[in-house]
Amino acid sequence: MRGAVPMHKRLQLPALAAFALLSGCASLPATVERAPSTMLSMTQDTPLGGAIAAHLKGHPGLTGIQALSQGRDAFAVRVLLARAAQRSLDLQYYIWHGDSTGQLLAQAAWEAAERGVRVRMLLDDANTSGLDGTLSALDAHPSIEVRVFNPFPSRRFRLADFVADFERLNRRMHNKSLTADNQATIVGGRNVGNEYYGADLQVGFADLDVLAIGPVVEEVSRQFDQYWNDASAYPIASLVRQTALPDARKLLQQQWEQVNQQPETQDYLRAVRETSAVRDLLAGKLAFDWSPARLVNDDPSKITAPSDRTDMLLLPRLAKAMGRPTRELDLVSPYFVPGKEGTKGLAELARNGIAVRVLTNSLSATDVGPVHAGYAKYREDLLRAGVRVYELKRSSEAPARKDREPNSGPGSSGDVSLHAKTFAVDRARIFVGSFNLDPRSANLNTEMGVVIESPVLAARMSDELTRALPAETFELRLSADGRSIEWLERTAGGDKIHTSEPEVGLLRRMWVEFLSWLPIEWML
Repeated sequence: MRGAVPMHKRLQLPALAAFALLSGCASLPATVERAPSTMLSMTQDTPLGGAIAAHLKGHPGLTGIQALSQGRDAFAVRVLLARAAQRSLDLQYYIWHGDSTGQLLAQAAWEAAERGVRVRMLLDDANTSGLDGTLSALDAHPSIEVRVFNPFPSRRFRLADFVADFERLNRRMHNKSLTADNQATIVGGRNVGNEYYGADLQVGFADLDVLAIGPVVEEVSRQFDQYWNDASAYPIASLVRQTALPDARKLLQQQWEQVNQQPETQDYLRAVRETSAVRDLLAGKLAFDWSPARLVNDDPSKITAPSDRTDMLLLPRLAKAMGRPTRELDLVSPYFVPGKEGTKGLAELARNGIAVRVLTNSLSATDVGPVHAGYAKYREDLLRAGVRVYELKRSSEAPARKDREPNSGPGSSGDVSLHAKTFAVDRARIFVGSFNLDPRSANLNTEMGVVIESPVLAARMSDELTRALPAETFELRLSADGRSIEWLERTAGGDKIHTSEPEVGLLRRMWVEFLSWLPIEWML
């Protein structure tokens, strides 16, 4: 999912501009009380702290990494970390849906607060529509505080706000993390919603997170504090009229009772019961990859005070941390719009003998057609330079997603869209986080992720691509005359060649072609 108002709504903006002028625009509160808070550092005596200290003892200075590629495991580990927390729980997300997984994780946070855990929830405000009641009810708990980042002044007429304050509201906090007791953290590409954890019957996102312990956890916590205490983070109570808060507990309990009774919820409750990662962590049995790791992230001021200072931006930090490839570069990005400079850079690498592979969504698999339109114009140049480009099939079992077994109930749908953002350099270093290779991540949204200097994890990613790409993707190549693109599909019955975007109809191809003519690449 992208980090601003969806494109189909953006194209309605001219008509809505007049509405915004006629209806007047709401404004953010002039004064806001924000009690500053920071991470709780003295948590070594908690169950998590004691168990993790035993893990760290034999690996001084290194970070322990456990990849979370299966959606249900990724969800279960989040819930189980919330249940294990004794002092603090920090949650930072771009999207938090009010569906079954969103409600179950909110319930786990509430139950942590009931044990006396300090819970801080920081959500980007672009996707909180309809959640004000739930967020206010959570915020009513004395141990829970909810803040929304870069908020819309109006809680009802958001599109009018977007028209009136486009420059600010087009920039979003795309960061994603969950940290328990400042001891263990989850960082990666997943938001909170059924489609990220294999619970959506219509479509699911192939995604990747990492569970981390060790020095990088404090870096994530410092990043959270920076955003939490920023002027763009507004307490939900400053934006929403608190009218029914005495009934907050009753409201939430009713919601959670309904969710827990739904048949599709049972698979997720079962996954929470059966996933052993956190129990193994507490018992000292969980196997980690131990490597140097560092957090890279944007400064929150990127939202309100864009600057040319590259030391405040993720992209140059990421490029420096990953280093220039000497042999191989594997890029997995669901929203891939390299632009002229990015295309030139990748082409130069390929011409210099670097094996460059790119995996992104096909038109049939993407959930954002305009991004595909922005990407498509660079495919030929990449292919001519020797970059190998692959597009995920809509009905594939994507790399980084192996939780869709046949007849598995929720999550068994055939449609899948790539959502993981991960890059590997020379089978030596790997990035996992929220950053897409597109102008929006580079210039508009704030992002975060971890760079891990692990030959084991980097080689595993590259090997998984090598294994999965032939069956799960279309490989793009130039036609024999070099004038057009072909999509090579390898099947059990032999190779198939497609001469136009596979698995989509003429109307959608025409629509994307039209979008490619519009001057909108800067905000894709």
